[in-house]
Amino acid sequence: MPLRVEPDATFRDALAAADRPLAGMWVCSGSPLVAEICAGAGLDWLLIDAEHSPNGLESILAQLQAVHGYPGHVVVRPPVNDTVVFKQYLDLGVQNLLVPMVNSAAEAEAAVAATRYPPHGVRGVGSSLARAARWNRVPDYLARASQTVSVTVQIESEAAVAAVENILAVDGVDAIFLGPADLAASMGLLGQQEHPEVRAAVEHCIAAAKKAGKPAGVNAFAPATARAYLDAGAAFVLVGADVAILARGSEALAAEYIPRVPVVGPGETPASY
Repeated sequence: MPLRVEPDATFRDALAAADRPLAGMWVCSGSPLVAEICAGAGLDWLLIDAEHSPNGLESILAQLQAVHGYPGHVVVRPPVNDTVVFKQYLDLGVQNLLVPMVNSAAEAEAAVAATRYPPHGVRGVGSSLARAARWNRVPDYLARASQTVSVTVQIESEAAVAAVENILAVDGVDAIFLGPADLAASMGLLGQQEHPEVRAAVEHCIAAAKKAGKPAGVNAFAPATARAYLDAGAAFVLVGADVAILARGSEALAAEYIPRVPVVGPGETPASY
């Protein structure tokens, strides 16, 4: 007799049940081994990224399998707000989507519709072929599918900030997530995530989410910035990334053990230093 399988609780469920903000990290390496290491770190959630990282369907599937059974929640960011991409991700067993570059209520509605079967959406039906339903081993999957999926949309442009109240009002948007880097760029402040105008825009969106009764999260690698956004009411944060930790850690080893050799310019000698 085949096993009957129950889907995991969603990130929406985790946020609703939390009595404190949830802290997580990016997983950008594309490696199931690295993802599993991160999953065992004790953080509340992981974000597997496919927008700016070398992740395709096969590597996402492998990472989902590698981290399954660990207590943290897994959110996956697709490269684009696209119905076909979402269909593939959901069928792989992705339960929590972080949708990039959502700039309007209409775009938020499209994202939600892509996660719902007709008549409530446009998701294609292929559950008998899909890991999401464990190949029809999840009882009543088609009827319950929308309950097994959470949708978080990214606010990362001036247009999105201007429309944030309308985006939050979209039924099926479970949370918003602020991306200060792209937001700064859209404001003409490329690379200035800490600029007062950027921080004010982020805090405006956090306040709007609180008023709407929905959680808001934010990307903040600098501890002081993360604390400030948490104090402002952020319900979840990303505070690091696997590739950044590896880069800075390996650089620290090099700095500790490799003597620094001065760079000699044209016409100069080491004695000039």
